[in-house]
Amino acid sequence: MNSATPIPSIFDTQSLTALKGDLRKGDAQALKATAQQFEAVFLQMILKSMRAATPQDGIFDSEQTRFYQEMLDSQLSQVMAAKGGMGLAAVIERQLSRPEAVIGPDAEHGMPLTPPTRFMPLDQPQRRFPLPGDKVPPPLPIESSPVRPALPANAAPASSDGQAQSFIQGVWPHATAASRQTGIPPHFLVAHAALESGWGRAEPRFADGRPSHNLFGIKAGSRWQGAVVSASTTEYVNGVAEQRVERFRAYGSYAEAFQDYAQLMAKSPRYAEVVASRDASSFARGLQRAGYATDPLYASKLERIIGGPTLRTALAG
Repeated sequence: MNSATPIPSIFDTQSLTALKGDLRKGDAQALKATAQQFEAVFLQMILKSMRAATPQDGIFDSEQTRFYQEMLDSQLSQVMAAKGGMGLAAVIERQLSRPEAVIGPDAEHGMPLTPPTRFMPLDQPQRRFPLPGDKVPPPLPIESSPVRPALPANAAPASSDGQAQSFIQGVWPHATAASRQTGIPPHFLVAHAALESGWGRAEPRFADGRPSHNLFGIKAGSRWQGAVVSASTTEYVNGVAEQRVERFRAYGSYAEAFQDYAQLMAKSPRYAEVVASRDASSFARGLQRAGYATDPLYASKLERIIGGPTLRTALAG
């Protein structure tokens, strides 16, 4: 029988009062008992979580049985902590035993613990998807590569209100023309172009820097007979982002880009749902269901731009 530390009883409230007084005196045994109390509380929380995860609606279960079960678990946690438990009490005792963690007369105001000596830094900072109106520095040009980056993640880079208004003013006449051909509201088309091209800043470009005027990220398939530009883009395969170099259609003007987009929407059966939509959610989710992009968050990004303050403010101006 181990005679080092008696196992406390949950019914013995006086022992906790005596323990508090011994702590003020700096008693080493009291420090050990306090650490065991901390571990007992932790073990009791574990037991309570385990009980909550198991069915308790049997024919012999009642409020009375659950009450006595909680009492049993409380005492069991005291026994486990006194017998060594998970080793947490020993760690707490060592921490509290350091010179800078001495318990003095001000113990009622809290037990100071020394900060951990090590931490695990994150390799990469957490990122969020950029929202319209955010201000970020423009991407640095890649001078050593003949292929310039475009459409980094099928999401519009942050744009100031001035940039957005300039972009909208430039494409609005083409959007209204495409709207008459497809029936899609023109501000939906502007938002889609803003998402794919980063408000006009991330459209695919030729190696010499010339713009392709491709605002919708339409790729050049085998049937495309026009000019082609290669650019890097992000594709999602089974939910995992992959960087690829793809061939995109190139146009002589933004008017041609909107005209080609309108023909794609109007003539392709896969986009019939998109053409018939009249609200932002139906339009955005229709494009995603039709497979316009592989980004799993594509619809929500497009909805945020359509209903966001950047587009609304620019249209109002």
